[in-house]
Amino acid sequence: MSEEFYRMKRLPPYVIAEVNAMRAAARAAGEDIIDLGMGNPDLPPPDHVIEKLIEVAKKPGAHGYSQSKGIPGLRRAQANYYGRRFGVDLDPETEVVVTMGSKEGLASLATAITAPGDVVLAPNPSYPIHMFGFIIAGATIRSVPTTPDEHYWRALDRAMAFTVPRPSILVVGYPSNPTAETVDLAFYERLVAWAKENKVWVLSDLAYSELYYDGNPTPSILQVPGAKDVAVEFTSLSKTYSMAGWRIGFAVGNKQLISALTRVKSYLDYGAFTPIQAAACAALNGPQDIVQKNRELYHKRRDVLVESFGRAGWDIPAPKASMFAWAPLPPALKDMGSLEFSKQLLTHAKVAVAPGVGYGEDGEGYVRIAMVENEQRLRQAARNVKKYLQSMGVNTPARGAV
Repeated sequence: MSEEFYRMKRLPPYVIAEVNAMRAAARAAGEDIIDLGMGNPDLPPPDHVIEKLIEVAKKPGAHGYSQSKGIPGLRRAQANYYGRRFGVDLDPETEVVVTMGSKEGLASLATAITAPGDVVLAPNPSYPIHMFGFIIAGATIRSVPTTPDEHYWRALDRAMAFTVPRPSILVVGYPSNPTAETVDLAFYERLVAWAKENKVWVLSDLAYSELYYDGNPTPSILQVPGAKDVAVEFTSLSKTYSMAGWRIGFAVGNKQLISALTRVKSYLDYGAFTPIQAAACAALNGPQDIVQKNRELYHKRRDVLVESFGRAGWDIPAPKASMFAWAPLPPALKDMGSLEFSKQLLTHAKVAVAPGVGYGEDGEGYVRIAMVENEQRLRQAARNVKKYLQSMGVNTPARGAV
């Protein structure tokens, strides 16, 4: 009898879990930890969404099994959202499926369309499910860059020319988690053409579609004519409506891929709790002022984070989108590595961040900072960081109070 299961052998220790365990232990000991590690929104959902959840939950018939692919009203609501936001027409019956968050959707689709030995192109660094959803399904990962420049396209072409078997799937995610990089519609136009030429499916993760700043709305790959021939896209209510724990997401696009995902899900689950799906309809169909409000709030937090940490001696590039900043380690401490730096920051500054190496080896030298604390707490984090940097002999600029 094997002492270790096959798929467990393919999963390395979850690096980020080390910092999470330290954070939990520190809080259990009564320490005040400013948690900028996990992307867990600290804002509540809109009142009318919670009220709809309660209303439907009070109905006696709402507590049975739901529909694995999502109730019809929710699939229509998502199709209408794509029409309003992107000008994309979707058939709610054949081109939309409700998932339990985009993470579950990606993993279930990987199970549906991946055979052992298949090669999947995934960005590095990236959100772990982009790689490990396919590794769990038996695939082999070939990493490609995250930064959408000419080096990216050369990497794709090399992968197709020198990989055996030829890659059959490409995962993209913009705005990127963790790097917060963005792309324009021209990037997707080139990507769709490349995918068709190379006969590659494209899985686009658009979970941060509504958290964009500086007046540049994020596009959808499905805005490209013919994109539905090769692409599906995943979205989520988690960040847009502060509904992370509700676990409601969507996959939309190519009918063949949506059909495969729907079929696999029919074996795995009965869908989300019906009152949650009804409340999700209320989120998509109801007043949308929460979307703009959240965007403005994260935008202000971004500015406070960049300004206060910069005055503390840690220069952080301002992200164009998402709820994360991708921060290079202070140059004087770069040799420490992202995991050790994250541990020290937690221990000595009482600030939790996510080590970049947890998102792939190319994430080494960075940490991901989630903007999930209010402005006062962000400034407190900056003051703590400044003290830590000074204790490590790092010269901090004299730019006034943090």
